[in-house]
Amino acid sequence: MEFKHPIFVRLFGSKSKESAEEAILEQLLPKEEKVLSPQPSPVGVAIDLPVDHALYQLYDLRVSQSGQLSRPQLFLEGCEDLSREEQRRELGRIGSMITEASVSRLKEAATKPPEASEISRDQENFGDQENFGDQEIPPVEMDAHPLVFVANNKMAAWLMVLPPLGNGKELDRELLDNALKEQGVAYGIDEELLDRLPGDQKRYFHIFPVAKGKTAHHGKDGYIEEFFARSIERKFVVDEHDRVDYTSLNLFQSVEKGGIICQAIEPTAGEPGRTVLDQEIPAKDGKTVSLNKGMNTELSEDGSRLLASQDGHVEYSGQGFQVRSALEIAENVDYSTGNINYMGDVHIRGNVCGGFSVRAMGNIRVDGVVESGSVDAGGDLVVAKGIVGSSRSIIRARKNVYARYLENTIVHAGGNLHADCIVNSSVYCDGEIQVHSGRGIIIGGKIRASRKVSAKVIGSKMESQTAIYLGGLPSAEYEINHLRMEVEEYDNEMEKLERQPDSPNKIQRMSKLRFDQSVGRMKLAQIEKDWEAAKKKLENQGGARLECEIAYPGMLLTIGEVSCRLDNETSMCHARLVGDEILFL
Repeated sequence: MEFKHPIFVRLFGSKSKESAEEAILEQLLPKEEKVLSPQPSPVGVAIDLPVDHALYQLYDLRVSQSGQLSRPQLFLEGCEDLSREEQRRELGRIGSMITEASVSRLKEAATKPPEASEISRDQENFGDQENFGDQEIPPVEMDAHPLVFVANNKMAAWLMVLPPLGNGKELDRELLDNALKEQGVAYGIDEELLDRLPGDQKRYFHIFPVAKGKTAHHGKDGYIEEFFARSIERKFVVDEHDRVDYTSLNLFQSVEKGGIICQAIEPTAGEPGRTVLDQEIPAKDGKTVSLNKGMNTELSEDGSRLLASQDGHVEYSGQGFQVRSALEIAENVDYSTGNINYMGDVHIRGNVCGGFSVRAMGNIRVDGVVESGSVDAGGDLVVAKGIVGSSRSIIRARKNVYARYLENTIVHAGGNLHADCIVNSSVYCDGEIQVHSGRGIIIGGKIRASRKVSAKVIGSKMESQTAIYLGGLPSAEYEINHLRMEVEEYDNEMEKLERQPDSPNKIQRMSKLRFDQSVGRMKLAQIEKDWEAAKKKLENQGGARLECEIAYPGMLLTIGEVSCRLDNETSMCHARLVGDEILFL
């Protein structure tokens, strides 16, 4: 006769005494002898449960009931986009839900009473052992129980199924559908998983991603596509004779009337997302951009393109693109044209003859030579063939100067200066002086540069006196001194006028003088302010230096307040100020 314990039989069905004892012994094994920790998974984040957790007790019951069963694998897939803190919270919350469900299921299996109609009075009172064994105690009937975990952000859902107990119903598609419906999961469901899972060997005690939401994608902002560069990179093309073609520096970005300067690209619309609960996640549309009209530009009819309203060249002013019209002088600047004073750019296809001046707010380009004339450029100055000056002519550019050669001339450059050779000239440069192309010679004169002088040869074998001054802001300092002298002259002239007797001529002259005096002081204050800012910036760029392949005796080098004269011919001369001494490295 078989012994049937009521509780054990309800959990595991009718078993022999030996089988029952084996099951009880399995339950009573020391916990440290059981290998209950989940096996590593290649993906996902693990949920760690203690070895005596109720879930593993359910697992043991299932093993006792059905035999071989894969170990629990508690890994959450799809958490990679969450922060570590969010992952920690998600794992803790789902772990608590698993604990609650497992404990509840164990408790229900142990305390659920049999139906009274199916149990005899003798069985309830543990009557005759033989009669007790003859009657079947109904086993527990607990169906498989799917658990659905919805992520806090509602963008994912996971599924874990607890197995049936006793004669309970195995997992089927209906149970899965009902569990998802109870949790409200209705979007992004993995239908293939639901169809496959009831027959899968690992359907129990494994966590599966069962639904995935759709991320909302905000629209991309509109942007401006530009067809012209905001700043032009000047590249020197050197021919086989090591000469630069100054007629091909491409300082101008030409455009014809109606040409497209830039266009606005429309923003894209946002794409709404959806949670696994089938709730819409709103998305923002991209922001539109507007085109700024500059001088001599206009918008297309649909407002999406910026067009040139006249022929000219394109520049970027800091707030937007503009088209500047260049003044074209077909021949020389001489008695046929007179002096040139223009608000834009000037392109002279001939020469600037002696005694004449060219002033422009923009760039000036001369295809020929400047012969003892004065040139003042608000931007860059390019002289394709070179400059021959005199003591009364001054060449000035607020930015860079490019010329084939400089001879007996006075040049001021607010930026850099590039030439093939410099002979007996006075140069004031607030950037670098580079004389490397062509002959690359600096002979005679006084060369002042803020940061660097670089040449092939400085001086000559005849020991011509060539002075190099490095440091400061030579061009700015010259202009400041010049303005100070002008303001002082205005003040002296005003004092003289005030001592003269009153007259209509005196009043008229004083009115004009006050205006010139006021403008001069304003210009002086502004340039002194810019000068101080430039000096601070210069201090952060390191010390000034001289570089040349050959330096001949007679060269006087001054860096800051320290001077020295070169007495010997020096090759590969690199000089800089170290402490209070100029070192030739």
